[in-house]
Amino acid sequence: MAIVAPSSCARAHARPPDRTGRRPRAARRAVPSLAWGAVILGFHDPVVASGPPRREGSRHLLIALDASPSMQLKDAGPGPEKVSRAVRAGQVAQAILDRMDAETTRVSLVAFYSKAIPVLQETYDKEVVRNVLDGLPMYVAFEPGSTDVQAGVSKALEMARPWPRQSTVLVVLSDGDTSAGKSPLAVPDSVADVVVIGVGDPNRSTVINGHSSRQDSDSLRHLASRLKGLYHDGNLKHLPTSVLQGLSVVTPQDGLGWGLRQVAMAAATAGASVLALLGPALILAGAPGAWRRGRRGLVPGREVGIMNAGAGAPDPRMNA
Repeated sequence: MAIVAPSSCARAHARPPDRTGRRPRAARRAVPSLAWGAVILGFHDPVVASGPPRREGSRHLLIALDASPSMQLKDAGPGPEKVSRAVRAGQVAQAILDRMDAETTRVSLVAFYSKAIPVLQETYDKEVVRNVLDGLPMYVAFEPGSTDVQAGVSKALEMARPWPRQSTVLVVLSDGDTSAGKSPLAVPDSVADVVVIGVGDPNRSTVINGHSSRQDSDSLRHLASRLKGLYHDGNLKHLPTSVLQGLSVVTPQDGLGWGLRQVAMAAATAGASVLALLGPALILAGAPGAWRRGRRGLVPGREVGIMNAGAGAPDPRMNA
């Protein structure tokens, strides 16, 4: 009985060496780069500024302001001398703005009545904001009709959609004397928090245009619930500082220079590109010949001699 030599067995199961050496080395270099970039991108928060904020990296105060005729009724304010609901809404909004960093906070405003109209967009000018919030009768710029709070909030959310994630706080100012609307409101990732503030007396009604009007706190609470925000009665008190400080709005990075996120994106892109182009590169370099040899088996002349069952002639390299 013929026995195969141990050294021949080892050679029989040994795969021919890869003379190209290019595929393993390229893969070993590409995989760590891709893995590191993917891990950093998965866990690194890109919205938190790593240094002093610049004007290019700004938080956003987005105001949706009720401009309907009922906002001109004078039943708002903490003092005995009442002011109009529009004036009170301006006071509450200005108090919020005064407690935010004016250097890094852009202000945008959407006024709504029978439709929604953008009035300010990403301004730093506090005087311009103050003039708009001064109780002006903006309803004259609209066609008469019922108050559509859904249109105002939807327009504000549409304006905020392209802004950086978690960079915006939306403030809705209204007396609640509106047609609330039932369609869903999709809040984009850019909006960190929503505050719905009611103005006007919630207990005593005032007649306007043939119907009684007061602050409809139930309607405003329902709106806040739909937006996953909070409701505040601003008729007598400003928004508390504790609530304002608890808002999760952040100052985004200004996008200048190379930070950790940019390096991770470059590393992941480079690693993925190397792995994707490795096959075509080896084909162009002539590696398919080595692959064909691997598919055919061992190179002729290197195979270990075995008993030819049909001829019955042993290989001279086998031990008897």
